[in-house]
Amino acid sequence: MAASASATLGPLVGAIDQGTSSTRFLVFNAKTAELLSHHQVEIQQKFPKEGWVEQDAKEILQSVHECVERTCEKLKQLNIDITNIKAIGVSNQRETTVVWDKTTGEPLYNAIVWLDLRTQSTVERLLNRIPGKNKSFFKPRTGLPLSTYFSAVKLRWLLDNVEEIKQAVDDGRAMFGTIDSWLIWSLTGGRNGGVHCTDVTNASRTMLFNIHSLEWDPELCQFFDIPVEMLPKVRSSSEIYGLMKSGALTGVPISGCLGDQSAALVGQMCFRDGQAKNTYGTGCFLLCNTGPKSVFSEHGLLTTVAYQLGRDKPVYYALEGSVAIAGAVVRWLRDNLGIVKSSQEVEKLAAEVGTSYGCYFVPAFSGLYAPYWEPSARGIICGLTQFTNKNHIAFAALEAVCFQTREILDAMNKDCGIPLSQLQVDGGMTNNKVLMQLQADILCIPVVKPSMPETTALGAAMAAGAAEGVGIWSLDPGDLTAVTCERFEPQINPEESEYRYARWKKAVLKSMGWETSEPHSDGDTSIFCSLPLGFYIMSSMIMFIGAKYISGTNK
Repeated sequence: MAASASATLGPLVGAIDQGTSSTRFLVFNAKTAELLSHHQVEIQQKFPKEGWVEQDAKEILQSVHECVERTCEKLKQLNIDITNIKAIGVSNQRETTVVWDKTTGEPLYNAIVWLDLRTQSTVERLLNRIPGKNKSFFKPRTGLPLSTYFSAVKLRWLLDNVEEIKQAVDDGRAMFGTIDSWLIWSLTGGRNGGVHCTDVTNASRTMLFNIHSLEWDPELCQFFDIPVEMLPKVRSSSEIYGLMKSGALTGVPISGCLGDQSAALVGQMCFRDGQAKNTYGTGCFLLCNTGPKSVFSEHGLLTTVAYQLGRDKPVYYALEGSVAIAGAVVRWLRDNLGIVKSSQEVEKLAAEVGTSYGCYFVPAFSGLYAPYWEPSARGIICGLTQFTNKNHIAFAALEAVCFQTREILDAMNKDCGIPLSQLQVDGGMTNNKVLMQLQADILCIPVVKPSMPETTALGAAMAAGAAEGVGIWSLDPGDLTAVTCERFEPQINPEESEYRYARWKKAVLKSMGWETSEPHSDGDTSIFCSLPLGFYIMSSMIMFIGAKYISGTNK
């Protein structure tokens, strides 16, 4: 870019996009929404036990620092003045739970990721205290069913099982937050005056937040036995929270904060009642804006806060369908099965066969989320024959993402009463053209992908740039930049789509009921684990020894 261009760019806005798989920092032109530069760092996921998913909160923070510094270096190489960056927004993986010591600034345990299943026994213990063991008992207040998914049960597990956290709570040193809170506190000074806050969208995913009063609910905190003192202050999604205290952007305000799916809704400019988007990331998340009224689902969807773009602005709500495993299934094919060396290779393998050849893959690695909320489910691949090869499994994995989207779209259409005529999509997986065409075929409606797919980061930047005291990004509909899109039309007949979908539903039923929360031996395959079998073998051995003894005495 020419040197003179830096003078004409005008104000810029940065966005921290901290996801489950990676961290990115992106910089946008506030007037045109053009993406100017970015940097990305992959984040390690840890699986210390079956069903456990953790991340290092310090690694996450360090990745943010690295992405900010490297992006600023790239901007300088483009002759773009980084002093034009007037605000920073934060978008984050939701529900992932961090507890840290406010006196040292150190995390007291690894972050427990939203996908983690260790809290199933905690959920069942809590359910026993609810009338009729009704998972939806708190839904009228929170919009959420009682599930391993949400932050309150993760925090309860930490308080029950981690001695350092129990001690820190007793001493008044413990701070809780989702990833947004941890980042904002750390970036605005940490133990030296860091701001401990969250926004309404992230708070609405904890199960401790009343989505109507927009406050932490004292009765919910009492039910989960969580001290309200360790919770962050809840703010709107667009206001100045504090200033960056270190690095190349020292002094720049952090003025936008949205959970990643809410950020994508804003970035897709779904500001009207009935507008929806589907994001394909580690999981898959379909959100439909329901306006300033909260709508409760009869078909397994969640009610969540969509956004509040200013302290004095109204709160908007959304219906959400959440799928745990989308992009994560591609990562699993790469890292666990080793049938591909890169995520891009999955598209190539699938394109070579163009069919799963009757193979169906239900990637219920963390149970099933919407619309089933079935924690006992586990992943299965069925319909295998001697003809099946890695290409068919790759195709079935992509098809699984599309079938799961179909399930939550069907539920949303039933709840909203007006079927969507097209699906707006975003997220890293939308670069896969085979997946996008499959999605159109399975939904039987067009799939529309913006040419600039970084809508999650864009949403966070928009919220930051529009904040009071920053005011460099207009959210008036007439001022929003028109987005060019790529469109995928259905190419198979509806009958074939319905046949494949019915077979998928059959496979889903077979995935259920595999796991219980009952304690089981860790790899102990001793035959004596079975009591009847143990008695049988022991009695047989005694009879054998007795017979040997008798025969010996008769000699």
